[in-house]
Amino acid sequence: MFDTLAYYVTVFHRAFTAYTSRRLQQLGLNFGSLFLVIYVGKHPDCTQAELTDALRLDWGYSQRCVSKLERDGFLVREKSGRAYHLRLSERGQEAFRVSHQVFFDWDRQALCALTDTEREQLFSLLSKISAKKADSECTN
Repeated sequence: MFDTLAYYVTVFHRAFTAYTSRRLQQLGLNFGSLFLVIYVGKHPDCTQAELTDALRLDWGYSQRCVSKLERDGFLVREKSGRAYHLRLSERGQEAFRVSHQVFFDWDRQALCALTDTEREQLFSLLSKISAKKADSECTN
């Protein structure tokens, strides 16, 4: 079990979640809001349906998260025709900067034991793995 990719992915996910949660908590956000803030920051004026589809969220969960982010002053939701368009408020822009930066900060901390060459090799191998669908047949 300990020499499996699944084990290490779980360990890294838990560590990243804990690290990110501490950073986001300072802004009044939780880990569940991370990808919503990043998506809206990268796609200003997107609709809630686009956000929900892109992040593969359940509509009810998306609705609750967007409503909370709006209530807490991170998002602005404006009706245009039949759809609501989303953009980040000033507070949301700051949350976007921190949310985006946390990925790089965590990587720097988590990968500090590796050389630049080892990091490149690691990312190359992870890219190769992620290009293959986990449920497709393995030929070797």
